[in-house]
Amino acid sequence: MRVLFWSAFAAFLVDQASKYVVIHLWQLWRIRVIDVLPPWLNFIYGENRGINFGLFGDGSNASRYILISLALVICIGVLVWMRRGRFGIKERISAGLLIGGALANVVDRLVYGYVLDFINNSLPGWNNPFVYNLADVFIFAGAIGLILFADDKSKAPKKRQ
Repeated sequence: MRVLFWSAFAAFLVDQASKYVVIHLWQLWRIRVIDVLPPWLNFIYGENRGINFGLFGDGSNASRYILISLALVICIGVLVWMRRGRFGIKERISAGLLIGGALANVVDRLVYGYVLDFINNSLPGWNNPFVYNLADVFIFAGAIGLILFADDKSKAPKKRQ
């Protein structure tokens, strides 16, 4: 479980540090856009009150606390699943990334009332209107890792017929 904790802690810390540097120190909240490697990578200030791509983002306090509760329930569910099974290091790192990213976005919702997003990827001739943050990357990577690697070794193998 130590690997899970440290990967969750690292994902949480990296996300929160990146938001602090880009949004507060570099004042993205004020200037709104920083072209890093245009059009491939830009920092664009975003306030996400919903889930991915702003879905269910009506801005009400009820939806805010529903999304916080849902994220916490998922984190607890993944943690219980990991504790009950016998999983390897790849599964525990994946679970930690998912949990750390989810908790980082929960902290944003509690502190700001929305999730701070700032990363934008576009292509020449195509302007992507969506932004995301590193917590979203960690959540996605953790979920994909759990799908690819999760094989509970405590379960008995099935008999061949």
